[in-house]
Amino acid sequence: MALDVGDRRVGVAVSDRLCIIAQGLETFERRGRRVDMAHLGALVSEHEVTRVVIGWPLESSGRAGAQAQKTQRFVDNVVAHTGLPVDKWDERMTTVAAQRVLSEVRGGRGKRQKGTVDKIAATLILQSWLDAHP
Repeated sequence: MALDVGDRRVGVAVSDRLCIIAQGLETFERRGRRVDMAHLGALVSEHEVTRVVIGWPLESSGRAGAQAQKTQRFVDNVVAHTGLPVDKWDERMTTVAAQRVLSEVRGGRGKRQKGTVDKIAATLILQSWLDAHP
């Protein structure tokens, strides 16, 4: 499972059982640590997740900034709640790529749907991780 963690939403993607193809699952609104972790726990159980990949928000220079600190707190919560291994994966440019994919599917810019972008970004993060870990 991969997560694109934002301040307000989390995009979620899962892989097939052979860990070859990533597929967008959902985007959920953040409601607080307890509610968010309960929701993730349910998804982990339902999809038999054995590892979580979380998009790591590095700055363009490659340094971890303020958003990475927020994401680290989320990572710590996921580890504590699920007990699963968590890999942090460079997410630079995934939101831009997700917006581009969404724009191409719609045949133009259209109205940006942030929830859809988050789910696509999670899918791109997971597919990149899967490709690097055959």
